[in-house]
Amino acid sequence: MSQTEEDRPSVQERLEEIVELLRKHEAAVAPREGEDDARRELVKTLVHTLHLAELQKILDELHPADIAYVLESLPLEERLIVWELVKADREGDILLEVSDAVRETLIADMDKAELVAAAGRLDADEIADLAPDLPREVIQDVFQSLSPQERERLREAMSYPEDTVGALMDFDMISIRDDVRLEVVLRYLRRLDELPDHTDQLFVVDRNGRFRGLLPLNRLLVTDPDVAVEDVMVKEPVRLQPDEKAQEAAGAFERYDLVSAPVVDDSGRLIGRVTVNAVVDYIRKETENEMLSAGGLLEEEDLFASVWKSVKNRWAWLAVNLVTAFIASRVIGLFEHSIEKLVALAALMPIVAGISGNSGNQTITMIVRALALGQISAANARQLFMKEIGVSLLNGLIWGSVVGMFAFLIYHDWQLGVVMTGAMVLSLMLAAVMGVAIPITMQKLGRDPAIGSSVIITAITDSGGFFIFLGLATVFLV
Repeated sequence: MSQTEEDRPSVQERLEEIVELLRKHEAAVAPREGEDDARRELVKTLVHTLHLAELQKILDELHPADIAYVLESLPLEERLIVWELVKADREGDILLEVSDAVRETLIADMDKAELVAAAGRLDADEIADLAPDLPREVIQDVFQSLSPQERERLREAMSYPEDTVGALMDFDMISIRDDVRLEVVLRYLRRLDELPDHTDQLFVVDRNGRFRGLLPLNRLLVTDPDVAVEDVMVKEPVRLQPDEKAQEAAGAFERYDLVSAPVVDDSGRLIGRVTVNAVVDYIRKETENEMLSAGGLLEEEDLFASVWKSVKNRWAWLAVNLVTAFIASRVIGLFEHSIEKLVALAALMPIVAGISGNSGNQTITMIVRALALGQISAANARQLFMKEIGVSLLNGLIWGSVVGMFAFLIYHDWQLGVVMTGAMVLSLMLAAVMGVAIPITMQKLGRDPAIGSSVIITAITDSGGFFIFLGLATVFLV
């Protein structure tokens, strides 16, 4: 009896089963004191035929994406044991699913023949996705094994930068002529074994392969078969160009609820399509990269990478943080005399820096998102800048008053409360100015505004907040 959807184990439960089997395997093959060599070899043989056979059975039932999840969740030694049990005809699909860092460890464990066989089972657009991680000689052998049409497709797919529509494009689509009747189209479709994944519409072209429009499958099914394709097709659909930014394609899929979209070259010729699964994968990867960049990581990191490799991945922004911390400490050092006279300043100054830093990060998050969506232009940048200044001014007055009252109640000094309020207002305005200026400046310089922006804004708001608060205190209190 087949399992229902509710009864089928989750991927997390499967991972726990695999980890338990690997633990039993490791315990069984470990040498025991007083055990002779013959007995140890017998135990190892039994383990391979029992535990690893059960592992093999579990892996055969899992989707490639679930196996990728399992591999990413295992330390290197156990990961390679599981990888050895994966059937050869599934290796290519799994390599596409795993993270770049884990893919590197798996490829390093495969010989040239295995890599050529794994890549050779993939479509041209999928091979192009793997190509940057494969050895040059492997790509050459795979290229030679393809048909002339597939070679041309692979060459075209590899010619586009990673962040363009061309990199998301695939060639597995159905195109039909605009001058045929729907009956002809239906007969053609019935001769196919199956439709390509995510086929919600057919792509209509003329005799020269130029894109004319789209024929949604629902129209095909409910329209009189004697009607010509050009009479029922969508004539002004969303169309993409291979050199467009992938982010723009993602925006189009979101706005128009697309499942697939045609990719057309400058001459109007249909060259491929983009599907929603490729867009979702792109958005997920971009989101992960932004999270890593915001945390100061140079690249995606294997969870079980070596200590040295992880250190190399993390050191750069830690070094930047160290420099900014020294700068902040020197700012405080300039006002040592004031702090000695009024010890309350030492207790209150982290409040100003902390609130302004949080406000700056809120502004940066909004601006980076708007830049990614293409919502900021030269025409509205000034208005946006003034709006953020207004928000920071109002927040500064509200929360500055709260903090000022807090300082007055604790230290019974109304002047200290006024200085605290003024410092909060000025610090939040500084955070707003920098929160808008930093990502916009980085984009104008051709840099990703998400990379390091939070580190820079924190450094500025810390040093600036300390300077503003201690400076006001020195002028009005000391």
